[in-house]
Amino acid sequence: MLAVTPQEQDALTRLGERLRRRRLLATEPQSRAASRIGVSLPTFRKLEQGDPTAQIGAWVRALRLYGDLGDLELLLPESLFDRDLTRQRAPRRQP
Repeated sequence: MLAVTPQEQDALTRLGERLRRRRLLATEPQSRAASRIGVSLPTFRKLEQGDPTAQIGAWVRALRLYGDLGDLELLLPESLFDRDLTRQRAPRRQP
């Protein structure tokens, strides 16, 4: 598994800070926000702290609660991929 780079950690920390600001603007305690997106309070705290072990599904639900799911499409825009690529498999090992 790849280690989280400082730049990646900074990005996660900024995302967590934005989530916290949106929650505070909604005048919602962490416990209620956690309940609304279906995670435990410690998991919600991980999101706000930018913990890289937080599950992407929790982020998606938080985005739906406080943002716009359309923003999720910006993570991996279609233009990054060639639509004509076919799935390629690695050669099988011979015993």
